[in-house]
Amino acid sequence: MADKFAVIGLGQFGSAIAKKLAEKGAEILAIDSDPEKVESIRDYVTYGVTLDATSRPALESQNIADMDAVVVSIGQNFECTMLTVVQLQSLGVKRLMARAQGETQRRILTKLGVEEILSPEEEVGKNVAERLLTPGMLMAVQLPDNYEIVEVEAPKSTVGRSLEDIGLTKKYKLSLITLLRKTNGDHHILGVPEDDTVVEPNDLMVVFGTTKDVERFIHINA
Repeated sequence: MADKFAVIGLGQFGSAIAKKLAEKGAEILAIDSDPEKVESIRDYVTYGVTLDATSRPALESQNIADMDAVVVSIGQNFECTMLTVVQLQSLGVKRLMARAQGETQRRILTKLGVEEILSPEEEVGKNVAERLLTPGMLMAVQLPDNYEIVEVEAPKSTVGRSLEDIGLTKKYKLSLITLLRKTNGDHHILGVPEDDTVVEPNDLMVVFGTTKDVERFIHINA
């Protein structure tokens, strides 16, 4: 049986979430108060509904409490976000995620009891800063205690060498999660590489470690 999710707020962020979940085979209820936004996504999701998500009866009419999770991604009107969150909590949704823009909104949602808070603008900002400061870095996921998972272009000095020879763990205190290799124009995951795997031109490396150690590895091998 497919997972069932509701996405409330169909701006660029909410629409992207709904479409990606649908691509993965989930059953998606997409909700917005703007009929044009609902119509634009209707072909990608299971159900597209125009309604006022701050209305408890409107949400009940869609059996929202039966969803495995609900994502509130209303971007422009934080009052609507708060009212929607309160209504969803009163209906006993199983799992609730809500979007916050800035630290003030995050604190308010935390006070309301929302445990999973999304801050896309903040995450994008961090990634852009990382990419500007560290050439070759393509993606960075910040973790607690100054750890991160990053995707980087394989540094020039690592190309043609085996992973054992590069010595990510011994020399740089990093763990390699996987390699992505370019095939037919796209990068594909190699799975869990062996020590004798040789890094090829255009490979991407996904590594885990402290921010300091990641930066050291990239700069030394550039």
